Amino acid sequence: MTVDHHAHTGKAALYLALAMRIGLAALLLGTSPVWAQLEGALMPGKLIEGHTKYENDCANCHIKFNKTAQDKLCADCHKPVGQDIDQHQGMHGRIKLDACRTCHTEHKGRNANIAPFDQKKFDHTLTDFVLRDAHLKPKCDACHAEGKKFRDAPGGCNDCHKKDDKHKGSLGPKCADCHNEVNWKETRIDHDKTRFKLLDKHIKVPCADCHKNTSDYKDTPSACVGCHRKDDNGKNGHKGRYGDKCEKCHSAASWKESTFNHDTATKYPLHFKHRTTKCDSCHTGHLYRDKLDSACIACHRKEDKHNGSLGDKCGDCHNEDKWGKIKFDHDKTRFALAGKHADVECKKCHADNKSFKNTPLACVECHRKDDDGKKGHKGRYGDKCETCHTDTAWNHIRFSHDRDTKYALRGAHRTTKCDSCHAGILYKEKTPTACIGCHRKDDKHKNQLGEKCENCHVEDNWKKIPHFDHNVTRFPLLGRHYKVECKLCHLTPAFKDAKSDCFSCHEKDDKHKRSLGVKCETCHNARDWKLWDFDHDRKTKFVLDGGHKGLRCDVCHKTSSRDMHLPMVCAACHEKDDVHEGKFGRVCERCHVTTKFIQIKPGMARGVLK
Repeated sequence: MTVDHHAHTGKAALYLALAMRIGLAALLLGTSPVWAQLEGALMPGKLIEGHTKYENDCANCHIKFNKTAQDKLCADCHKPVGQDIDQHQGMHGRIKLDACRTCHTEHKGRNANIAPFDQKKFDHTLTDFVLRDAHLKPKCDACHAEGKKFRDAPGGCNDCHKKDDKHKGSLGPKCADCHNEVNWKETRIDHDKTRFKLLDKHIKVPCADCHKNTSDYKDTPSACVGCHRKDDNGKNGHKGRYGDKCEKCHSAASWKESTFNHDTATKYPLHFKHRTTKCDSCHTGHLYRDKLDSACIACHRKEDKHNGSLGDKCGDCHNEDKWGKIKFDHDKTRFALAGKHADVECKKCHADNKSFKNTPLACVECHRKDDDGKKGHKGRYGDKCETCHTDTAWNHIRFSHDRDTKYALRGAHRTTKCDSCHAGILYKEKTPTACIGCHRKDDKHKNQLGEKCENCHVEDNWKKIPHFDHNVTRFPLLGRHYKVECKLCHLTPAFKDAKSDCFSCHEKDDKHKRSLGVKCETCHNARDWKLWDFDHDRKTKFVLDGGHKGLRCDVCHKTSSRDMHLPMVCAACHEKDDVHEGKFGRVCERCHVTTKFIQIKPGMARGVLK
């Protein structure tokens, strides 16, 4: 029995091993019937009632050899849950993700609960609807109907509070804009989120004063005139002439005080009396229909004493402080007022106060009497008085001859009267600029020296000749010539006749009696006639050296004129010193030196003896 039992057991194990091999082979070969039979044999348990239709094919929920891919198959069937996970919303989108089978385990039978849920421990903040205030008190079934999924519970206020909506849907489904979760009946609307923001006194106004129809706020007027029509039609109102844009001038802080800034809101700033003038004084018609002329003349035509002769630009003379007070900016005209002109009364120049157009602009028109007076020019200087005179004082002369002309005044010319030079009409007759033009009568040279008087004379004093530059002539003054009086050389007023050679003035000083010619400057100089500095080495062919250098000129050059052309041979002067008596010829320098005649050049004596 024991043997048979063991034999039976061994056979069973063998059959089981064989069956497993056959099943594995079928799996690898992909034989569906066999695999399906094997899956059914190996299934751990029945699926729930809702998954029954998927029980015959494990591939609906499982992927062979890949457990992690099972979650994707779950999301493919349960699409709302998959969408929550992808978009991080709802409970499944907020909790820490694990495999689906961690919470939802299958194969536990048809009636198994694979989605257990503890309502008391559930954290509602994991959902899209966080419970606050009064919402914490109701039970779950107040919002979550039996038989429906929790995710299908309504999330809008109007879904639960539609019966509480006294507006009957006229304000839309966004109840949270006014109501809160603390108390449905208590409203706290943020009026700033509407098209009409409440400011200042509007904040304290009861809602019913503006919202007459509590069930429908859409018809509540937002224009000021909708509530303030009676104010516009009242005693201080505009009677509709200023249109319906009350907010342009009035504010919620105070209806009676105007906030309109004419300076910034319009192109016409108000100054002085225009600030205190009532709006109706200028705006007599409809504000937005009747265009208001901003020119002064539009309001002040009856006050125009000029009867339109000066045009319509009243602001050029009048100001907004007081119409009768003139504050004309004369600098904007062609004649700017400066100096004493600023203090002159208008009528002094403007004889006709109704038309200023014919007022003269030239100085001479008002100052003719000054020009014709004792110190005037009698019309000889033309009409351009402003060239010399200023508006600070008529007697004050601003004309600068040095700056305004090409002829600068120096010396006595500065104190000379204008009429002394400008004898004729200033702008018609050209005034000469050469000295001779005014000083011809003072020319003692009778025009023999030409017309360039300035070469000798100066503007300080015509008779005084302080520093004639003789160097500009052909005879520069050097040495003692610089101190010699002009008349010693220039014997007549015609300076051109003066001689420039030395001999003409120094003939009496010529001790050579013309024997050396008339070119005194060859030896003499202007420093001292008695001193001479003839350079014998440079100016002759006979260089003086040795004993010749210290000799007086007359030792060689006798008084006769022929002595200037002495022979340059030594024998001419040393014939008496020739101890050889002419045996060795007249070329003495072959042996002798100029230092001393009796001295023989080294080596020459021995050569001569030979």
